[in-house]
Amino acid sequence: MGIPDKATLERVYGEDAERAARRLEALAASYAERFGAGDPEFFTAPGRTEIIGNHTDHNGGKILAASITMDSIGAAQRTDDGIVTIWSEGYPDPIVVDTAAIDKIAHGGGSTTLVAGMLESALKRGFKVGGFNAVASSEVIPSAGVSSSASFEMLVCEIVNHLYNDDAIEVADHARMGQYAENVWWDKASGLMDQMACAAGGTILLDFSDGVNYEKVDFGFDELGCDLVIVNTGKGHADLSEEYSSVPNEMHAVAAELGVTNLCETTEDAVLSNLASLRAACGDRAVLRALHYFEECARVEDAEAAIMAGEKDRVLDVITASGRSSWEWLQNAVVPGMPEEQPIPMALALTQLYLARVGAGVCRLHGGGFAGVIMCVIPKELTQGYVDYMIGYFGADNVYLTNIRQVGAACLGKA
Repeated sequence: MGIPDKATLERVYGEDAERAARRLEALAASYAERFGAGDPEFFTAPGRTEIIGNHTDHNGGKILAASITMDSIGAAQRTDDGIVTIWSEGYPDPIVVDTAAIDKIAHGGGSTTLVAGMLESALKRGFKVGGFNAVASSEVIPSAGVSSSASFEMLVCEIVNHLYNDDAIEVADHARMGQYAENVWWDKASGLMDQMACAAGGTILLDFSDGVNYEKVDFGFDELGCDLVIVNTGKGHADLSEEYSSVPNEMHAVAAELGVTNLCETTEDAVLSNLASLRAACGDRAVLRALHYFEECARVEDAEAAIMAGEKDRVLDVITASGRSSWEWLQNAVVPGMPEEQPIPMALALTQLYLARVGAGVCRLHGGGFAGVIMCVIPKELTQGYVDYMIGYFGADNVYLTNIRQVGAACLGKA
C-alpha cells in the first residue's frame, strides 16, 4: 500500500515532507493491520493558532487565526455497509457509527458521540453520508488549546466531503458540522473559530457578526523572521468545561441585559452607559469580559490595518496587548479558587523574563485558557535558546516549534 507522491507532500508539508511521508507510511501499515488489503485515500487537518481575538467568536466577534503545522492525518476507504469505523492511534477501541441508526447513539462525551453529531449535522445540511473504514493519528497536542478536537472533527468532515460529496462541502459548513457536534451532542458552548481555522488553512480574518465570514490574509511569522513556539504547561483544560463555558455565558448575560443576544449587536458605549446596572445584574467579571470583547475586536481591526499597510511587525505589539487583556480583563489565565495551580501565569512569567533579557519577542496565553498552552513569537536566531530555556522548566515533550501552514483540511489522494 503506497502513499501520496512527494510533490503533494511538499506542497502541504514543505521542508517536513520527508517526515510526513514516514507518518503516512505508518498510517498505511495501521490501515492494513486493521482492515486488511485496501486502497485508502489519505487526509490531513491541521491544528490552529489564535493570533488575536481571544473568546470573541461566540458573541459575533472578529478573530485573526491561522492553521499550524501540527496536524491530524487519516487513511480512509468507502464501504457499502453504511458503517463508519475509525481506529484512532492510542485508543483501545474503534469509533463505530451506523449511519442508518445515528439516533440510537447517546449524547454525551467521547469521540463516537462527536462523529455521530457531525454525521447528523451533515444530513441536516443536505449532504450525503455513508460508511467508511479509517485509521487516524494526530500530532496536535490534546487538551492544550491548539484545537485537537477541531482538528479531528475537520479530518472526519473532509473524509465525508471527499468520499461522499465530491469535495463540494464549503469550509464554513465543515466548521458548522463540528460546532453542531460539540454544541448539541457534547453540550459544550463552543464557537466556530477552532473549526474554521483548522479547515481553511493559512492566516484568516474571521467575522462572526453575520453568520461566518472569512477571508485569507497575507501574513506569516516567517516573513517577520520569527518562529512560533507553543509551550504546553502540563495541565490540560479537558476537565475545565465549566470555566471555559462561563466566558461565553457571562458575555451573553451582559448582552441579554442590554436587550440583545450577542455582544456584536450592541456597543462598548452601551456597556459603559449602563455600567452600574450591569455590575449589579451580572457581576464585575462578566462586565470586564464584555469590555474585553469590544477591545479585542478593535485589536483585530488594528492588526488587519497593519497587515494591509505593509506594517506587519506592528501585529506583534497587538499580540502583546491581546494577551494582557486575556489575563487581566477576560481572566482566563487561572482557575478561580485554585491559587496553588497557575501554570499559565508561570509559563508567561518565565517567558517574559527571558524575552526581557534578549530584548525581543512577544508572548500570550493561547486558546481557551485556564490551563493548556502559551505561545511565543520569537526571532529565529533566538528560538533555540528560548526552546532550551523552557525545556528546562517544562520538559522536552512540552515545548513545540511550529509555524503557520497554508493548507487546511484536505485530501492528499492515493499513491
